[in-house]
Amino acid sequence: MSSNEHVPVLLGPVLDGLDIKKDGCYVDATFGRGGHSGEILQRLSSSGRLIAIDRDPDAIAAIPATLLDDPRFELVRGEIAQLKTILGERSLDAEVDGLLFDLGVSSPQLDEAHRGFSFLRDGPLDMRMDPDSGTSASDFLQQVEQKKLIQVLRKYGEETHAPRIARAICAARASAQIVSTGQLAAIVESAVPAKYRAQKKHPATKTFQAIRILVNDELGQLEAALQQSLSILKKGGRLCVISFHSLEDRIVKRFIRNTSREPEQYRGMPSIPDEFRPQLKTIGKAVLATSDEIASNRRSRSARLRIAERT
Repeated sequence: MSSNEHVPVLLGPVLDGLDIKKDGCYVDATFGRGGHSGEILQRLSSSGRLIAIDRDPDAIAAIPATLLDDPRFELVRGEIAQLKTILGERSLDAEVDGLLFDLGVSSPQLDEAHRGFSFLRDGPLDMRMDPDSGTSASDFLQQVEQKKLIQVLRKYGEETHAPRIARAICAARASAQIVSTGQLAAIVESAVPAKYRAQKKHPATKTFQAIRILVNDELGQLEAALQQSLSILKKGGRLCVISFHSLEDRIVKRFIRNTSREPEQYRGMPSIPDEFRPQLKTIGKAVLATSDEIASNRRSRSARLRIAERT
C-alpha cells in the first residue's frame, strides 16, 4: 500500500454492522475519500440511496467519477453537527436505515503537508478540516493564554507534560509566530524531558492531536451528531461509529450506554412511559481490527467500531 492510498478502516465489520438493505437509505457522515461509501453503494439496488457528508473541500473535489455519476448518491459539504438539518432538508427525518461515522483525520489529510495536520511533514500550521472557516492552529497558538493552552493539551491530548510544552510555545511565539508544523514539532520536542524524545511515539503526537481537536471542535461536533442520530434513524436503523482515540470512544460508549437503558427511576418497572424507553440497543461488543488488517493498513491499529440499533 502506498503512503497516500486511502483504505477504508474496518470495512467488513462496518458493512455487517450497517446490515444493509438493498433499497435502504444510508448516510456516510464522514465521507473522506469515499472508501466506505463506494462499498455501501455496491450493496444497494437502483432504489437505494446514499447521502455522504464532509466539510473538507479537498474531499469534495476528489470524489471519484463512479460516485459522482451515480444517481443513488449525493455528496454534501457540511459538518456532522449539521446532520439533522441536512437530512431534514431532504425529508429524511426518521427515514435512515444506517448511519456511519469514521472519526478523526483521513490518510490524505495527514499525507498532504499543506493541510498542517502532521508533524512528519513540514507545512503551514493550519489543521482546519474546513480551511474556509474557523481559526488556524497557528493563529490559535498566537492568541491563546498559557493557562488555557495547558488545559487544552491536558484535556484533548492527555499530555502529561502540558505545562512544559505550553511554556515553551508561549516563549517561542514571543519572538515570532509559529507558522509551520516543523516549528511546533521542534518546540515540543525540546520541551519534554530528554528520556521521552527517543521513544517510539513522537513527543509532539499528543500536542498535535489536542490542537487539532480544539481547532475543529471535534468532540463537540461528535456529541451533537450522536444526539441528532436518534431523530434521523428509523426503527431498526443501525448506527456505526469508528473512533481512533479514547476521548472519542468514551463519548460514543457513554452515548450508546445511556440511550440503551431506561432512566434509573424506571428500571425494572413493568410499565415505562414511551419518552423514557431505550432509544438504542447495543449490537455486540466493540470491534477491533484484525492483525491482518493492521499489517496492511497501519491506520487501523487504533480503530474501534461500536454498533447500535434504533429501537
